[in-house]
Formats: sequence, C-alpha cells, structure tokens
Amino acid sequence: MRAKAGALQARPTLAAHADWSVDPRKRWMSLARNSSGRWQLGPPRPVGAADTLFARLLAEAGGEPVALGADLPIGVPRAYAALRPESNFRAFLANTRAWPDFWRVCATLDEVRIDRPFYPARGIKGMTRAAHAAALQLGGPGGLSRACDRATAERPAGAPLFWTLGANQTGKAAIVAWRDMLLPALDTIRIWPFDGAFNDLLAPGTVAIAETYPAEAMRHLSIPTKGSKRRQSDRAAVAAPLLDAMDRLGVDPDRSMLAAVRDGFGADAAGEDRFDCVLGLLCAIGVLNGDRPDTAPPDPWLTTWEGWVLGQTALPL
Repeated sequence: MRAKAGALQARPTLAAHADWSVDPRKRWMSLARNSSGRWQLGPPRPVGAADTLFARLLAEAGGEPVALGADLPIGVPRAYAALRPESNFRAFLANTRAWPDFWRVCATLDEVRIDRPFYPARGIKGMTRAAHAAALQLGGPGGLSRACDRATAERPAGAPLFWTLGANQTGKAAIVAWRDMLLPALDTIRIWPFDGAFNDLLAPGTVAIAETYPAEAMRHLSIPTKGSKRRQSDRAAVAAPLLDAMDRLGVDPDRSMLAAVRDGFGADAAGEDRFDCVLGLLCAIGVLNGDRPDTAPPDPWLTTWEGWVLGQTALPL
C-alpha cells in the first residue's frame, strides 16, 4: 500500500464516480472536491453526454487533476488478449477505430469472430457461454472473464465482458463507454492500471480513470450487504454505516446528499444507480487518501491487458 500523500496533494483535486449503463437515464455520478484535507460531497447528478464527460469534469476542476472512477469493464480477458497482435489494451482499443463491426452485437454464433466478440443480441434457446467462448477460441467459459471478474472470498463474480444478455451483463455498457467516452479522448486521458499507479496519474489538466465495482466497494466501506440495493427501504437501512464511512474518509456531505442518504436515494428506478455512484466515489476516495492500494497485483496480464478493480486486494478464488 502506498503511503498517504499529506491529505492527498497540496492542491485541491476533483474526485468523481460514474455509475454506468447502456441506458443514459441510469447513468449517474457523484463529485467531491478535496480542499484543506476534507472532501466536500454534493448530491448525485446525471452523467450527461458520454463524449463530453471528460471536458466537463476538467472544466469543473478548473485545471486541477480529475480522479474518475467508473463502474464498467476497462480491459479484456487474457485468453482473448493472447490472440491479439497488439502489445496492450490501449493499442487494442485504438485499433477498434478501424473495425466498424466491433461494436455490433452478434445475433448468432456464426457472426462471432475476434474483431466482433460481443454476443448475443437477444435471447435464443440453447445459447451458452461455453459456445460463445468456443466461437472466440477462448477454450471454456472461464476464458470470457478477466481475473477481476471472478469471485473472491469477499464478493460474488461479476459478469464477463463480451456477454450481453441478462440484467447483470456489462457488455453493452462497455460498448457505449469505450466507443463514445474512452476512444474520443484516448490520446489525452490516463487509464489505470495500464498507465501507472492511480495517485501517480493525477496531473493538472488531466483525467485519470479507473474501473470500480459497487459490490467490491461495499466491502471496502464495511456496508452491510443484506437485502437488495434495488429497494429504497434497504438502501435507507444502511444510511448509518454509509455516513460512518464518509466520516472515516474525511467526506462532508452537503444537506442535499445527507437527505438523499437518509431517504435511500429516492423511490424511482434510478435510486440504485445514485446509491452505487456514491459507493464508487467513496471507494475511489479511500484509494486517493492512501487507505487502500492504488496499484494492481504484480501480474503483467493485469497491468497491460485485463485491468483491475480499484482498491481490490482479494484475489480470485
């Protein structure tokens, strides 16, 4: 774990977290500004247009560094990477500009190929992840997952990147984020862990982005995992431990945020997304404060291709 850098840095830094979705209405983010060693936290807001997010955050930061967490996959499975000619994820993502079909989700296994890996476009009787992995030459279904997608002793597994079916799939959200957010800014943003330790990536006028996972963040913050995040009453029931976590991290919620926490983030369908974006932001702040590591485990696959979840220390089972 890296040493604390004297309440982060001498200059204020904007920390943000986006809870991502293929549906723009379910993309929410939280922002906090570090000033004099404390984080000032306002209420969640809509993410807005993906292709202008970085520019808007930089404008709000006033030239200072932006530390951005995002609940979306940033990296590809090593079994898939082993079939690619590029040397790393950055180069791979840059090359997708020349593959217009890369972003089209395959309707049948016959359409699946190395430069068109996302599947399926809709549910079809008899489809399996094993058949999807075989079509991509990844061996068994485990080849679809990155190391950080796998279950640990602390949390369940996340969804594999290229699979696009079901309520918990991340493939379609990754398509939108990579195509509309990361690619247009690829030459200017810094991507963790591929470009270095997270705190080292923070430079004036620059956005550093890292992958987060709400289920992981809840464990970092000691938030009880009973009940369902989709129910307002269950979100409101963890208000006390959530506010305790803010206090431990040096985070001061404003009145609007305090009311949102106690209310369980609202009764509408986006309440879960507002809750998750706050969890992710607190996870990122814990790393920025030096309470959790800002590096991935020392595995070259993780730091060149697969990526990792910010702050995660538990290894896959």
